[in-house]
Amino acid sequence: MSLVGRSRQFISIIKRISKNPRSYSSVSANGPSEPIISSTIIGNQPTSSIPPPLESAAVDRAAGKPWSFLKYTLIAALTGGVATASYATYAYTLEEVDEKTKALRASAKISGGVDLSSFDNFQAMLKSAAMTVPAKLTELYLDLRASTEEHIRGFTEPSSDMLLPDLHPLEQHVFTLVLDLNETLLYSDWKRDRGWRTFKRPGVDDFLEHLAQFYEIIVYSDQQSVYVDPIVDRLDEKHCIRYRLSRAATRYQDGKHYRDLSKLNRDPARVLYVSGNALESCLQSENCVAIKPWKCEAEDTTLLDLIPFLEYVARHSPKDIRPVLASYQGHDIAKEFIERSKEHQRRRQEQKQQGRLWRF
Repeated sequence: MSLVGRSRQFISIIKRISKNPRSYSSVSANGPSEPIISSTIIGNQPTSSIPPPLESAAVDRAAGKPWSFLKYTLIAALTGGVATASYATYAYTLEEVDEKTKALRASAKISGGVDLSSFDNFQAMLKSAAMTVPAKLTELYLDLRASTEEHIRGFTEPSSDMLLPDLHPLEQHVFTLVLDLNETLLYSDWKRDRGWRTFKRPGVDDFLEHLAQFYEIIVYSDQQSVYVDPIVDRLDEKHCIRYRLSRAATRYQDGKHYRDLSKLNRDPARVLYVSGNALESCLQSENCVAIKPWKCEAEDTTLLDLIPFLEYVARHSPKDIRPVLASYQGHDIAKEFIERSKEHQRRRQEQKQQGRLWRF
């Protein structure tokens, strides 16, 4: 090739290099070390708007702090409120809580006055606003507690403060004889082969018929009326029993149903309660005549033995029966009355012999 031709070839190579310099990058003997990335592709990629991961977590934690604080504050306030209400319910009556919270509830009703300055009015408004929520919660507690206690009283208190109608004016001197039912006048027994059976206590018919001449007789049981009424109907065919009271007339206390003689609408000085479980079933022990509970013993004479004492009380009409019953405390009343009667007769005989009359 001539010198002129080589010169032209060299010039053409230089021109091509000047137009596209990247096409003739230096390459090592072992080939290209890394692929070449076009600058136009890099320049066309969109810039990401997502913050770095660490910065995002920090923002989330900062945003969650107020909500966590609010959550724990509400839990603490709720726990404190429940604890306070529980303590108030346990330690104070409804009337005491109402009296102690009057000032709190009144503070929510404070309003500014015409004679007060703007600052004082503003302070009064702030205080009223701050006390509104506690005052409203207190009023809600009082309403709920009153409603709950009224509902509970329907189950625990006797159905009325006057369980019996007024005595006739001509019977104001008559004593009231309250009789228990189970293990006193009768006994109910259950066996697998025959189910429930009810047995009358020996002498119960004579006991009721004789004492109905002197007493207003009441049956007072802790059983349901659906049980008491049919039993008494069969027991008292001669209608010696004037009234019958069942479980709705008892007072529920410490897991038991008690007879509350104070609700009978009768003078407590003229009420006797006869029961085989008298002291365990009546709230007025001073009116109790405790007798032996009956468990179906065939030779039992307890009711008949008690007739002389009860007749004596009705005939002599002591002003208050409670001191009389207290004098028999710890004794079998029927037996003790017989012994006292014998002693009284002996003394009278001695006085007659001495020419003196001793009055009992």
